[in-house]
Amino acid sequence: MKKVLSIIITLVPALFLHAQTGTLARTPPTSPMGDTNYRPPTYTQRLALFNSYPNSTKDVIFLGNSITAGTDWNELLQLPTARNRGISGDLTFGVLQRLDEVTEGHPAKIFILIGINDIGRNIPDSLITRNHESMIRRIQQASPSTKIYFQTLLPTNNTFTQHKDHYNKDQHIAAVNDGIRRLTEKYHITLVDLHPHFLDKDGRLNAAYTMDGLHLNDKGYQVWRTALQPYL
Repeated sequence: MKKVLSIIITLVPALFLHAQTGTLARTPPTSPMGDTNYRPPTYTQRLALFNSYPNSTKDVIFLGNSITAGTDWNELLQLPTARNRGISGDLTFGVLQRLDEVTEGHPAKIFILIGINDIGRNIPDSLITRNHESMIRRIQQASPSTKIYFQTLLPTNNTFTQHKDHYNKDQHIAAVNDGIRRLTEKYHITLVDLHPHFLDKDGRLNAAYTMDGLHLNDKGYQVWRTALQPYL
């Protein structure tokens, strides 16, 4: 199955890709749905790698974007069964597109953190929540024994300058996190409320935990590790 998926992925049109400094593949700017068609430049390559790896029912999957991709989960958690399924720049749409690669191995646990790039691309909060719900339903259908842990989105810090599309979106982050809380109750899965662990006194991502107001540094990942301990 993985070989078939890998072949299919290699045929994804180049329209969805761009050079690191090139033009983004976008839906029209006037679209009320936001930039839903975007896939990051490493998407195809990373997914091909994921498809080439063996599966185990003992796997603990960390699924998300660059914030998830930015650490070695085996080292961070001292957990040999941890598997990194983060793709830098990914959206909820990208995760849904590649979700079968995650569920086909019937992993023991899946920790999900995804949605901040959707917000950065002006995708409506309600649509992000709908995609989160689709993830939960598909995982529960494809792999009923898998335990799902949905993590709230982290805050950002607008005193930095590198990721302006992601800053000053606190209301959207709050709305998406409220949606995550409702979904964890509706589907009886575990909420991992990361957001408050990373706040400073002004309600921003603590500057001690980030190098750019969006991504985490080593201290930030240590905070995340501590927050995850009860669920491992």
